[in-house]
Amino acid sequence: MALGFVRPARPEDAGEIARIQLATWRVAYRRLLPRQVLADLDEAWLAQRWDAAVRQPPGDTHRVLVAVEQAEQSYLVGFAASGPVDAEALAPNEPAGALGPDVVAVTDLLVEPRWGRRGHGSRLLAASVDLWRESGFTRALAWVFEGDEASRKFLTAAGWEPDGAGRALDVDDMLVPQLRLHVALPTEPPEAT
Repeated sequence: MALGFVRPARPEDAGEIARIQLATWRVAYRRLLPRQVLADLDEAWLAQRWDAAVRQPPGDTHRVLVAVEQAEQSYLVGFAASGPVDAEALAPNEPAGALGPDVVAVTDLLVEPRWGRRGHGSRLLAASVDLWRESGFTRALAWVFEGDEASRKFLTAAGWEPDGAGRALDVDDMLVPQLRLHVALPTEPPEAT
């Protein structure tokens, strides 16, 4: 029987986080993003960026969490990254202060496809919500590709909904539409049943 848990990322996880990101993007986004863009992603470059994010986060409320599946061996199977909203969280033409300091942005929440449907995404999201609440955030948001049905269904099943904002990313001269989802964070953790 497998056991899953979530923990803060460590510097030595950076390479595995990059591998998971690359593997997941190449499967989940193969019909959304240009093939050449996915093929050209450099795992070593991604690992350097994740190493920096873990070792020297921009602030105390920037978090990188990893999901671990433990059976006979332990495997990193997913990760989540979040932090206070910045310009990247804004919709086009949205004023700089529109979102407020009590809003957190999810920049990544990925589970490698071969480890999907085992509760890892839910554990990552629940652990993130606990940390957000401790940090005083009252609302969370995430940009998702319109064509990414899996991410949209996962988040909407957890109570997230579109906030009406949309944008299109220019990826190698191809516009890829995104929509922004948001959720109000509960002020108290749910009671155990």
